[in-house]
Amino acid sequence: MQKQELLRGLPKIDEVLRQESLVMLAEEKGELIVTDAVREVIAARRSEILELLEETAELFDVESISIGRIAADAEELVDKKERKKLFPVINATGTILHTNLGRAPLCKDALDNVAEASRGYSSLEYNVAHGRRGSRHDLVGELIKELTGAEDAMVVNNNASATMIVLATLGKGKEVIVSRGELVEIGGSFRIPDIMKESGAYLTEVGTSNKTKISDYENAIMTKERAEDLEYGELDRGMERFETGALMKVHKSNYDIIGFTEETSIEELAALGKKNDIPVIFDMGNGLMMDMSEYGLREPTIPASLQAGADVVLFSGDKLLGGPQAGIIVGKKEYIKAMKEHPLARALRVDKMTFAALEATLHKYRDPKVALRDIPVLSMIASGSDVLRDRAERLADAIKKVNKDAVCEIVEVEDQIGGGAAPSVRLPGFAVYVQDGNKSADRTERKLRKAEVPVIARINDDRLLLCVRTVADDEIELIAGALR
Repeated sequence: MQKQELLRGLPKIDEVLRQESLVMLAEEKGELIVTDAVREVIAARRSEILELLEETAELFDVESISIGRIAADAEELVDKKERKKLFPVINATGTILHTNLGRAPLCKDALDNVAEASRGYSSLEYNVAHGRRGSRHDLVGELIKELTGAEDAMVVNNNASATMIVLATLGKGKEVIVSRGELVEIGGSFRIPDIMKESGAYLTEVGTSNKTKISDYENAIMTKERAEDLEYGELDRGMERFETGALMKVHKSNYDIIGFTEETSIEELAALGKKNDIPVIFDMGNGLMMDMSEYGLREPTIPASLQAGADVVLFSGDKLLGGPQAGIIVGKKEYIKAMKEHPLARALRVDKMTFAALEATLHKYRDPKVALRDIPVLSMIASGSDVLRDRAERLADAIKKVNKDAVCEIVEVEDQIGGGAAPSVRLPGFAVYVQDGNKSADRTERKLRKAEVPVIARINDDRLLLCVRTVADDEIELIAGALR
């Protein structure tokens, strides 16, 4: 068959659209979407034909330009374009707060509350009791104050935003003193010096990378009167100085400094700040609400940091708190009030779904036992060896039932918290080492990622490991199915 005959054989768009399968698809997805898919498939066939050489035209698959084949290809194309980019995966890496996998999984009550609040209209900014406009700041404010002991609280869209608005409110046009050992960088090249510059505050570094004493902060404090008296170039570093707006401590949540070190405590900073009437900011990042030292996690908690004297504490909602992505700021009422009134507050505010998930998560903390049981992050951290070994054994059995070629071995591993929290903490756990016939670990890993519900595994020393700390009981059969 010649090229011209093939081109003439291409069906018209409306002919293809009359196929029953596409009529039904158009009712579900919309006529425009289906029509565009048919047009795209026909255009692709036309291009294929035009690229043919005359001597190879005879080899062209004539069936590919039939109405039925084009309709089927159009259906497949619609399905491909409608496929969601954000979908569930199974985390078998043993990293609890896996940033690439969405960090903290939400508790069931949080998921239910999100569905309830987003199904229709909600009381986001309406005071139902008084029949007038309300404030979204009030939705979880009282609950956060109850749990932390703070005078006031506000929520923004992540902890980076919290850092920005805190500095813009308390430090704009002023100096903020930070230890050199705490000038952190988190994911995405987010650096404290850069965000401080964007907020309008001036960074004053004190101490060294491994040692910062309270005297370093004290010597760096610049009063308004002294700043006005100093002339440019008078200081050793040849820089203009400004009044000190705040003392800031940044928790080293994603790295550790060990060896010959010294760190100034919140208590020391609070006493110095009170003496000089300067607010103390603690960017703790991780959001740990309750003491977890019993499970190997020795990190500062939010209530303890406020009790130690910090005027403002800011932290993430989706790390150790175990809730949705959010930046939560707690502290003295006068400072939080100023942040709520700052122009950035509207730009950084969160939506009803975040509030719904956060409120349900926070309610769990009214009873620590309930929080440990129901909040997935805390439950995973607290999982004991007996629970993990039993889960590993059940997973190995499930895999061997569906794949006789698979060799499974239960091995001890070290899990981690991840997500920029507790970098030195290693949690003893168990994994299932899987050798799928003669397949390499890389090939098996790719197979797992292509499952209907992708399974994200760990490869260590060319061994594929399925770490069970981060695997839910109802995911065991799904993993086994992926290895069928």
